[in-house]
Amino acid sequence: MVADGYHGIVPVRDSKAPARTPLMYSATAWTVFVNGLKRQAR
Repeated sequence: MVADGYHGIVPVRDSKAPARTPLMYSATAWTVFVNGLKRQAR
């Protein structure tokens, strides 16, 4: 799950382990990751 409201970072938590500390990614790194997934899905 991805949280909104964080400027310049994307905190991502594991929905199966919500008590764990979220992983923090820069918005740029997250965009590159998501775009890579989209390219693979084609």
